[in-house]
Amino acid sequence: MPLVKNDLGKDDRQQGFESQPHIRMAISSNIRTKIFALYWLPVILYCLLIFIQSSYPATQSLPSIPHMDKLTHAGAYALLGFLFFRAFQTTKVGKGAVLLVILSALASSLYGVSDEIHQYFVPSRTADILDVAANTAGSVLGAMTAKMILNRQ
Repeated sequence: MPLVKNDLGKDDRQQGFESQPHIRMAISSNIRTKIFALYWLPVILYCLLIFIQSSYPATQSLPSIPHMDKLTHAGAYALLGFLFFRAFQTTKVGKGAVLLVILSALASSLYGVSDEIHQYFVPSRTADILDVAANTAGSVLGAMTAKMILNRQ
């Protein structure tokens, strides 16, 4: 039996899949779940880790390297900026690399500001504007690093 082409030039076998919206929705839902698990869940878990760590008293055991706490802040938020860049690549704005860097650095930096506000209310912790600056610098560095590494692939 010959295959009959529809108006779109597809045969009956191809048309069958498209005429079943529940299959399309299941596949679409499955893809969205994978994207969430692989790209957005790491961002959420890392933000949760930062929040939990910020809820405890400050550690006094950092090495006596000058400004080591600022380097720690910058490193932590560089990773968050990197993770945000990866996650934002999965969105509709994911095509513009410069916009991705800006959004990633902004989201990561704003989380850093909220973390400092959170620390203001934690006993034995303080909010520090220089920590916000280190968080922001790290966020920008992480987002730019992600752009350089991930856009080469």
